[in-house]
Amino acid sequence: MSNPVEPLSAVQERVARLRRLDACAVSDAFDRLKLSGVVSGVPRQSGAGRIAGVAVTVKLDAGPASPGSPSGPPRHLGTAAIEIAGPDSVIVVEQRSGIEAGCWGGLLTLGAKVRGVAGVVADGPVRDIDEARMHEFPIFTRALTARTARGRVVERSTNAAVIAWGVTVNPGDYVIADASAVIFIAAVDIDRVLEVAESIAAREANMAKAILAGVPISKVMGGDYEMMLRG
Repeated sequence: MSNPVEPLSAVQERVARLRRLDACAVSDAFDRLKLSGVVSGVPRQSGAGRIAGVAVTVKLDAGPASPGSPSGPPRHLGTAAIEIAGPDSVIVVEQRSGIEAGCWGGLLTLGAKVRGVAGVVADGPVRDIDEARMHEFPIFTRALTARTARGRVVERSTNAAVIAWGVTVNPGDYVIADASAVIFIAAVDIDRVLEVAESIAAREANMAKAILAGVPISKVMGGDYEMMLRG
């Protein structure tokens, strides 16, 4: 889930800072830093509010389930990710096979909810969305379905690189998602993204205070606002 030589406390602190931001502030930071990884038009289909955390990844593709080991049945897709995830995790699923088949479902949602997982971001169809809504568990995806994964798609890897809406996401990268966008932040960039995004958010908070204090909005949103992304 994170760099093994990095203290867990450092990861937790970054996640806490990321949760205090919104996707727009992070997107503005990306603009200033000339980074990519902002994905628009991915609705929150269940749950409420913003999610942020470290990516635990699942890659699915077309094919039947593996026969499993001699000592037991095949492992269901997504279960390994849930068992290594926790409250600072966002599970990122790639299911870009072109087959309409659920890459996430109701029992997986319940399992993730019990583990305290922050949420799921899925580039692929999700099923049992009514159950996710009942559990108030956040799921971001563009596609919904009732069609099972059984006999259609299979898990290829857990915690390896995936591609979500054209963005390469590695395990240990950071994710923030709200009603404005889903944003993937490479682990190597997280510290500078947080620094810039926090600076932008602080300046906008001061501007909001000025508007509430009666300063004309044309003055508040003058040259300083237009130049904000230049540092």
